[in-house]
Amino acid sequence: MKQTTLYNLVCLALALPITPVLAADDVPYPGGYREWHHVKSMVIEEGHPLYASFGGIHHIYANKKAVQGYKSGRFPDGAVIVFDLLEAKREGGAVVEGARKVVGVMHKDGRRYAATGGWGFEGFAGDSRTERVVGANAKTACFDCHAAQKAQDYVFSRLRD
Repeated sequence: MKQTTLYNLVCLALALPITPVLAADDVPYPGGYREWHHVKSMVIEEGHPLYASFGGIHHIYANKKAVQGYKSGRFPDGAVIVFDLLEAKREGGAVVEGARKVVGVMHKDGRRYAATGGWGFEGFAGDSRTERVVGANAKTACFDCHAAQKAQDYVFSRLRD
């Protein structure tokens, strides 16, 4: 009887999803973001003032709550915007995606991220879902620049029809 109970508990434990433990203010990796609403794409090329930090192909994605925020001008808690930055490579007269450089994430939660306009910011290196490149530096690495967009709830991109 004890053996059957132990066996059942082990099977149950193995069947449960494993969720990484995050600190209270950690921004989670946005799984499946490329299936969300595509907001826009652009290429930052050499000569642009942000080239050193953000040169490459940018794709911006928004979850459903973020799409509501783009339409209303105020993003509700739970809105997530993803900045997918890839190397820009020239091949055969075309600009194509190269390796992923970073997945930048803005996650709206007014209480958790009150010090940064209600937004949590994080960057995940390359294709990693765990290697964080912003962490505790969110204010200086991200928010200080986004502060200029306060009238648009700290968001640079705009939804196009």
